[in-house]
Amino acid sequence: MDSITLNDGTTIPQLGFGVFKVDPAQTERIVSEALEVGYRHIDTAAIYGNEEGVGRAIAASGIPRDELYVTTKLWNDRQGDAPAALRESLDKLGLERVNLYLIHWPAPANDRYVDAWRSLIELRDQGLTTSIGVANFLVPHLERLLAETDVAPAVDQIELHPAHQQPETAEFAREHGIAVESWGPLGQAKYPLLELPEVTAAAAAHGRTPAQVIIRWHLQSGYIVFPKTNHRERMVENFDVFDFELTDAELAAITALERGGAGRVSSDPNTVS
Repeated sequence: MDSITLNDGTTIPQLGFGVFKVDPAQTERIVSEALEVGYRHIDTAAIYGNEEGVGRAIAASGIPRDELYVTTKLWNDRQGDAPAALRESLDKLGLERVNLYLIHWPAPANDRYVDAWRSLIELRDQGLTTSIGVANFLVPHLERLLAETDVAPAVDQIELHPAHQQPETAEFAREHGIAVESWGPLGQAKYPLLELPEVTAAAAAHGRTPAQVIIRWHLQSGYIVFPKTNHRERMVENFDVFDFELTDAELAAITALERGGAGRVSSDPNTVS
């Protein structure tokens, strides 16, 4: 398992397991299977409604806490109440701290994300989260955080896949030492990514699946990535990506699939509130 060093000096596993839209009733089983496969980085959020299941799986696993990396997120309507929101998440997870706490969306129409960021800084200083970051923040939102506080996010978790790479945001993050996390890394099956010739040719050349090729593209591009699946065989497949490398030409061909805003498969961060 490769890891990335964040701007606060801590490290994060580069490959994780996401539980977006995982049925709360199935979360404990699914996360337990992911931990059995070898995943040690779990990404959840308060709005997913499945933090309890994640917590039960962690408790039942017997894996030492310091071997696990757990992320959760502050929902939009709690930006004025981050301390209580994090404590609720910790209670549901059964943890004394998380490794990473994120502002889930900037929700700019509410104009609370800078105050929420100041609260996250305090929560980090109190030891309730090791690192703090943001999700779905675009360049103007990041610029405002940097201008109004003296703490840069450790990560920015954004929608990122070959059709929607957000190069302006990713480049700004790199320039300011902010690690980029990819959510929806396989395009959420909303376009035929795994059938594109640039992907299938690389898969055939390496004897791998198209999904493994795309995960490898994320890793070699320097992104933190956490594909989501409910099926153990896919968990194993998605985890088995550390013993091959894409060529420069293959990386370039997949990068060239960028479609800008037309490639977005989810919501525009400027309009979510």
